[in-house]
Amino acid sequence: MNKSTFLVVFFFLLSISISLINTKDLTAPDNFKVKVDTTKGVFYVNVTRSLSPHGVDRFYTLILTKYYDDNSFFRVIEDFVDQFGISSNVTISNYWKDKTILDDPVMASNTNGWLTYAMTSEKNSRTTQLFFNTADNSYLDEEGFAPFGFVYQNIEVISEIYSGYGQSIAQWKIYRDGSTYLEQFPDLDYINTMTIYNPDEE
Repeated sequence: MNKSTFLVVFFFLLSISISLINTKDLTAPDNFKVKVDTTKGVFYVNVTRSLSPHGVDRFYTLILTKYYDDNSFFRVIEDFVDQFGISSNVTISNYWKDKTILDDPVMASNTNGWLTYAMTSEKNSRTTQLFFNTADNSYLDEEGFAPFGFVYQNIEVISEIYSGYGQSIAQWKIYRDGSTYLEQFPDLDYINTMTIYNPDEE
């Protein structure tokens, strides 16, 4: 087993362990920072749990299990959103696909730089998919999209994510074929790593 395969298996097992040990996601800190290293550069997000407790707990859990590492921005619409959150590993993405969380009331607004869960029109439909608002999308507030994190440093990076594929990438094919399908889109930008960030450690 090579190193990359070992790491995938390790973090998948860690992900399962967290779910089996806990009847709910890990409880996140009240406030924490996240470093997002992408193929377009690095930016930083400040996350506030009180803005979306269920959403932030899930986000925190997924970061610790490395779920968002090597994650594609598969739906990018210029001056609207950068969407991500489907693992390129089909085993991992399908494990989390139907693990929904409860809705949270909207406490902030979907303006430029805010991080929010994607969801369907059904209640309590959020799972792992997220998007960064790249414009003033405050009309989404009334639709129940609850932002919980804000890009506080290097915000220009989110506007540079490749948008040429628009909405043409089929999400169901990512769940079915993972990286094999995504390889058909060579200009996609990716999250290389997403980690909890402590400025004092640098």
